[in-house]
Amino acid sequence: MAVAQIMAQMHTAFVAEEAEDLKATFQFCILDDDDFYITIDNSNCATSIGNHEDPEITMSMDSDTLKEIVSGELDGMAAFMGGRLQAEGDVMLGTRLSQLFKMG
Repeated sequence: MAVAQIMAQMHTAFVAEEAEDLKATFQFCILDDDDFYITIDNSNCATSIGNHEDPEITMSMDSDTLKEIVSGELDGMAAFMGGRLQAEGDVMLGTRLSQLFKMG
């Protein structure tokens, strides 16, 4: 599954009710594929290829880790604790991803 497919899947899996009053950008740096980011603005979600100039959180991982997290095979926190996912910025915001996107 390529990044473009994952972005489309995440956009479909977005739970708008969980994002009321949230304004944030999640940057995904994929070591062996395209980087992308998700911008959430008051229950609206947009995905874009590339790098955002000022994300609240940046998460770096390889495409296998991303696929496993999106499919539900791997918990994001377990990936972080196991060193497969690195995060910079508002790490606590990253813990909300599983509430904002119903994947797997």
